[in-house]
Amino acid sequence: MQQSNEQLEAGVTREPFGQLPDGTQVDVLVLTNDDGMVVRAITYGGIITSLRVPDRNGQLDDIVLGYDHLEGYLEESPYFGAIIGRYGNRIAGGRFALDGQTHTLATNNGPNHLHGGITGFDKVLWQAEPFEKGDSVGVTFSYTSRDGEEGYPGNLDVRVTYTLTAANKLVFDYYAVTDRPTPVNLTQHSYFNLAGDGSGDILGHHLTINADHFTPVDSTLIPTGAIAPVAGTPFDFRSATAIGARIDLDEEQLRYGLGYDHNFVLKRGDSALTHAARVYDPQTGRLMEVYTTEPGIQFYAGNFLDGSITGKAGHVYRRRYGFCLETQHFPDSPNKAEFPSTILRPGDEYRSTTTYVFGIRP
Repeated sequence: MQQSNEQLEAGVTREPFGQLPDGTQVDVLVLTNDDGMVVRAITYGGIITSLRVPDRNGQLDDIVLGYDHLEGYLEESPYFGAIIGRYGNRIAGGRFALDGQTHTLATNNGPNHLHGGITGFDKVLWQAEPFEKGDSVGVTFSYTSRDGEEGYPGNLDVRVTYTLTAANKLVFDYYAVTDRPTPVNLTQHSYFNLAGDGSGDILGHHLTINADHFTPVDSTLIPTGAIAPVAGTPFDFRSATAIGARIDLDEEQLRYGLGYDHNFVLKRGDSALTHAARVYDPQTGRLMEVYTTEPGIQFYAGNFLDGSITGKAGHVYRRRYGFCLETQHFPDSPNKAEFPSTILRPGDEYRSTTTYVFGIRP
């Protein structure tokens, strides 16, 4: 779990990370701030392969799941650390109708379409432009998704910027434009364990979600269309609650997801950037706050990790060894007129921001 406390010089560097089967080089961008926090992100999938953060004793540990080498991401990865698109989460039956035309997508998750399809944004090579601005460092990833790619209409130009600040904030800015109407729902899919990668399960982490409601799902994890109150259910995280406190209750929604794998409807304030969630690990004192402009957040407790994946430093990723907090529009929105729209039209701009703030408690 533990990493060396040797600190890199603040800034951004670019290094080779590996090669794709056709010989194309994949690079890693290394972002470092003055506090010793380090983010490593590769041009394949925009994947965050490592995120090194101090604990209450100043110990720097890697707190995201993943692989040491590119081959792991190419062979088998449940979206570890990746940019997700065109559409994060599920679309029922791999189909949606838009302006009178039905579009058919891959069904890569049972009967449904998940995270952009067979070759989503997590499996493409992005262009990367590193930058330093004031006391912040970062990288802008760019990619053009062609008309018809994975069944989606329109050419979509996408930019995703990762910015690491001196205050231990990691900011994700998403931008996209299109030449035809198309659904867009971008997110980031890092699996976190605030005690450190490979340290065990995350059931003792304390989670708060700023949501009075969530979207119940059917047995294939497609929202029913209902907006249900969390009060009196295992989905009430309005006050800090251990992730494992209610995760194995005999309750229909938990049975469908094998635990938590649900979208929460965020309470929005006057500010565009809303506080979405807080996670605290009592063992290390690490604290992660999530802020977003998105209306929802998917809390996934790593229920489908099953010990079949060996990740960084030989760590075996067993059930619930990591959690995801994916800021997003709601799943299956293209088929749910009652949900906030995810349709981007020519002349409009898709913009979204999510910020992770890392700190410590005594």
